[in-house]
Amino acid sequence: MTNHLHQGDLPAGVTLKGDIAVDTEAMGLNNKRDRLCLVQLSDGNGDAHLVQFAQAPRSSSEAVAHVHYDAPNLKKLLADPKRTKIFHFARFDLAIMRHYLGIRITPVFCTRTASRLVRTYTDRHGYKEICKELLGVDVSKQQQSSDWGAGSLTREQIDYAAADVLYLHRLRDKLDEMLSREGREDLAQSCFNFLPCRAELDLAGWENEDIFAHG
Repeated sequence: MTNHLHQGDLPAGVTLKGDIAVDTEAMGLNNKRDRLCLVQLSDGNGDAHLVQFAQAPRSSSEAVAHVHYDAPNLKKLLADPKRTKIFHFARFDLAIMRHYLGIRITPVFCTRTASRLVRTYTDRHGYKEICKELLGVDVSKQQQSSDWGAGSLTREQIDYAAADVLYLHRLRDKLDEMLSREGREDLAQSCFNFLPCRAELDLAGWENEDIFAHG
């Protein structure tokens, strides 16, 4: 396994095959306030590619909403409609990349959404928990709350960020089997199809309101 760290964009010479596992790291969990710092990618071959974004220059009066990163190679890969992008909690990642990269990402598979649909015997749907149960892999979350906006990432941060994409293909395969077994694959696909719209609703101000509720 090799972890590759790139600055500002995915190099043109990097070729990733098939479906792509994707994750992000940001300064916090408010995707309109906390800037996108890192995008992690893997095609399931054991390597990870991390694209780090420096603080975008802007005037003191410029709103964060106007800041977009110029990363054409990364954007082209993520926007490819022929590749499924595999996430854990896609709702957050789709929204923050829409906000900072200006792209709408489809099609998607979300392991957290799949887990909630099929692992109804538990309320533990975090990445660490499903990796442990379904793959027998212990994933450390020690660096989760570290400073992702730092100019230089530590080796521990790089390894942590890479681990968040290295197992997503295998998790998808396991969860697909469970969804098929329980007859919920069509329901799951409908949820995945809606996730980009869910991200748009979050960015538009409906993140805490159920627009389908009566009243």
